[in-house]
Amino acid sequence: MQGIATDVDLEVDDAALTSTDGDWVTVVWDDPVNLMTYVTYVFRTYFGFDEAKAERLMLQVHTKGRAVVSVGGREQQELHVSAMHGYGLLATLERVE
Repeated sequence: MQGIATDVDLEVDDAALTSTDGDWVTVVWDDPVNLMTYVTYVFRTYFGFDEAKAERLMLQVHTKGRAVVSVGGREQQELHVSAMHGYGLLATLERVE
């Protein structure tokens, strides 16, 4: 059984850091199930990201273990997390400090 990594690189998308829309983020986590092409598809389909941004975020999920895909108010981020779960992706809500 693997332990939980405590030294995760918390790299955040620059656009997410400069947003003033809220104090919450949607984080998508790497998992051993979903293909990289599928994660890119979800980012393009649900969030409307262009191909380059969707692929960049997907690669961040794949290489860093996580990516912040949205910043905003708590209710909106809860909807995003729920939607990611609906697509079969592992996602969580985190408060920005």
